[in-house]
This record gives sequence, C-alpha cells and structure tokens, in this order.
Amino acid sequence: MAHYKVLRLILGDQLNASHSWFKEKEPDTLYLIAELKQETNYVKHHVQKLCAFFYAMERFATALQSADYSTLHLTLDDTHQDKTLPDLLTRIAKQYRCSEINYQYPDEFRLKAQLSKFKKESDLLVKAYDTEHFMLPFERINDRFEKNKHVTMEHFYRAMRKQYTILMDGSSPQGGQWNFDSNNRNKFKKADLNAIPPPKLFINDVSSIISRLKKHNVNYFGEINPQQLPWPLTRKQAKTCLEYFCTHLLKNFGQFQDAMTDQVTNNASLYHSRLSFALNAKLIHPLYVIRRVIDEFNAHPDTISISQVEGFVRQILGWREYVRCIYWVNMPDYAQKNQLQANQSLPEYFWQGNVKMNCLSHALTQSLDSAYAHHIQRLMIIGNFCLLTGIDPNEVDQWYLGVYIDAIEWVEMPNTRGMSQFADDAIIATKPYAASGNYINKMSDYCKNCHYDVKQKVGEKACPYNSLYWQFMDKHRALLEKNPRIGMVYRNWDKQTPQLQQQTLAQANYYLTHINEL
Repeated sequence: MAHYKVLRLILGDQLNASHSWFKEKEPDTLYLIAELKQETNYVKHHVQKLCAFFYAMERFATALQSADYSTLHLTLDDTHQDKTLPDLLTRIAKQYRCSEINYQYPDEFRLKAQLSKFKKESDLLVKAYDTEHFMLPFERINDRFEKNKHVTMEHFYRAMRKQYTILMDGSSPQGGQWNFDSNNRNKFKKADLNAIPPPKLFINDVSSIISRLKKHNVNYFGEINPQQLPWPLTRKQAKTCLEYFCTHLLKNFGQFQDAMTDQVTNNASLYHSRLSFALNAKLIHPLYVIRRVIDEFNAHPDTISISQVEGFVRQILGWREYVRCIYWVNMPDYAQKNQLQANQSLPEYFWQGNVKMNCLSHALTQSLDSAYAHHIQRLMIIGNFCLLTGIDPNEVDQWYLGVYIDAIEWVEMPNTRGMSQFADDAIIATKPYAASGNYINKMSDYCKNCHYDVKQKVGEKACPYNSLYWQFMDKHRALLEKNPRIGMVYRNWDKQTPQLQQQTLAQANYYLTHINEL
C-alpha cells in the first residue's frame, strides 16, 4: 500500500477543479472523497439530492484519477463503520501513514464546528483552506456584515457590482439604473406558454447509488428515475447547461423569472437556468457564469435586453453571496430565531402534495417529484403558506433543506427562516413576505383550476390565503403596524366592517384548525 504525507479532504459540495490545490501535482498527497452515513441522516433528504451529490462526487473523483492525482473515492460500502467524519479522517490517515490533513472550510456550520474540533484535538497537523469559490472571501465577511444587524441586499449588491466591474459604465450602472426588477414581473400568457423552450436535461444513471442507499438503510423520500437523473452533475454538463441557458432562455429570463404556471408539466424550470446544484456543489464558478451571460448579452444587444441579464446577475452576485454572509455572521444563533413564535406542525401533505389548493398542490408535487421549485414558488406559495399558518421554522427549515436538490444550509436557512418566515428579527427582510391569493393570481394561472375561489375571503370556497393573510396581519399588528412598508395594509383592514373582519378571522381560524384538510 502506498503511503502519503498529506491527506486532503474534499466534501461533496467542494467539487472545484479550479482550486489552487490542483495547480500542481504533489506525489505525497492523497485526495479523499467519501460517501458518509452522517451526511445522509442529519435531515431526511430527497432521493434525487442524495444521488446527485454522490454521483457528482464519484465523477469528480474519477476526473482527478484520470488527471493522475492520487485519489481515494469511498462509498457507503467502504465507510459504513465510520460513525463520524473525524472517525473517517483518523482511520484513513493512519492507514496511509499521513502526518498532515487538509480540508477546505465547509459551508455548513455543523461541519465547520466538527472539523474545527477535530483540528484542535487531533495529534496530526490539520490545516484549513478557503474554498476559493465565493466572490467575497470568507475572511472578508465580517468587513461587510455585523451580527444581528440588517444589511440591505441592494447596497451589498451594488458594492459587489463596483468591486468586480460587472454591468458598469464607469462608475455608473449600465443601462442607467441598478435594478430592473420592476420589468421582471410578467405573467405568462397563452402564447408565452407555447414559446417556452424545453429544458436541457441529462442522463445520469444512479441505479447503483440507490442500491447502496437501500443496502445501508438510508431514509429518504421523493421520486426518481434511476437511469435518468436529469440535472447537470459534472463540470462539463454544467457548462453545457449554461450554454443552453444563454442561447435559448436568457432573452426571456428576467421578465418571467417570477412567473408561475401549471400548464407546462414537463418543464418545471421554465426560463430558469437549472444551474443551482452545479453552483452550490462548486462544479462551476459564479464569476464564470456571470461573465458568460454578459458576453452573450453583449453579443446580442438587439435580442437580449439588460433587464433580462441584470435580473440573473442579481440572483448570483447579489442574493446568493448576500445570504451566505448573513448565515455565517449570525450562526449558530440564527438557527434558533423565531420572532413570531410560530409553533404549528408541518401539514402531512407537504410529504405527499395532496392538497385542494391548486397552487400549493402544484408547488409541493413538483418539489417532491423533481426536487426543484423556482424561487417564487418556494417563497410566495410554499413559504407564504407556512408563514401565514405559523409553522415552526425548525420544521420549515428541515423540509426545505431536505427536499431541494440545491439546498445546503448556508443558502437554505437565510432564505427560509429569514426571507420566507420572517423569523430572524428582520436581519434580512424589513417586512414579512405575506400575501393573499391576489398576488398568486397576478403571477400565475394556478387559480383558474383551483377548488377554491381566489376572489372570496369567506365561505366554503374562499381561498385560504385570503383569510389567513388578514388573520396573520391582525395577530402580529403590535409588531408590524409601525412598519412604514405595511401601514397601508392596516388602514385597509380598519376600513372593513367589524362584521366582515369577524367573519374573515373566523374563516382563518377554521382553516388553521382544519389545516390538514385544506
């Protein structure tokens, strides 16, 4: 058996071939990529998520081996006796007589804490490195953010635009304004639906991974075709997916990025790029994606407007980087925040999708079938429902973290506990993203085929979002009334007759009592 001086750990979301670790081949270094039981059971995962990470890890290990890097890829068959990651590292280091262990900073607090403890207690030399993936380095986060303090995402986004000279005209934003969000709220018309290109899908056979999951009694949920996991799971596939997005989807991305429909059953991703897993697994760098999109825009200014491009750039350079900073500067306390004291249990249909509300049924079923929903489905359908019904943010976090293929805690928790559930003491959002059925009707065609009537507040067929919205606002009036972004809501509520107010609240309380029957 060969012996090595250095053992380098590569986690499942650190599949970055451009990392400086790989600039030179070092014959005394062994790279370790391992499936581990602890990573399958800290939350109940969607089967597509588990398979995506394990497949991507295996392919990355194969690529390293083909490039003559000494690489050890271990499956659950090889690691089933290792209860923890430190147990695995200690065993492999001893087996290969390594005197030093290297790892990249994990992007989840639980792993960072676990490896930091290991670093302090190990008899070996243990060194930690930056992942070299994010556009704001880890050590610079505290320069921009302060614990428990609100930082406006727009200000952060503009600073990042300037720092990287992205969509800039000198010191001014290209196009004369920083944000084109007001242009990006179109609803699909019938002709628009017919024009949506098919998604770029891939054929990744994960049947052997599913066999291992079953063999080792991994508890998962969700649907999967074992021969055709369709997500981009290698760097080559990610680049192919990016090219497809630039060529076929970018020209309409911005205007339809918030739109929702149940009329396109085989294209749940609509004009979205399908790159979120590849980005979060670090198969592709965010700056590479941004520059490729801007190059496409510059090459086709007559067919691609800046509002399409800016909306996409804002999601990656702005929001993605922003929530990562919020996560790290506020953890671990962030995971306990629950300012609205929400404590209801998650309804059973979140695991089945069988609910009479068409918008919620479609979003849940799509999530369970494909491990995917776009940001407005997550925020304004599923998240909005959880907010209005007072679901415990711990349960909401666990569901979101488990169900979505791109969900890693650094990106999931601020989006869920902060933006969606308004549980984080307004560190992210300055108001709750609560909405009645009217918003859903404006941005989708869900209401046309619903059991409930979106125009009714009370009655047997009344849209649950309507009365639940007013009950939520009434319940939290003491906290929200002085918020300048919400004042008009309470003025509208106060204009309603006492009888209608009472009927609306009674309707909401009925729905809350019978939440599992909606």
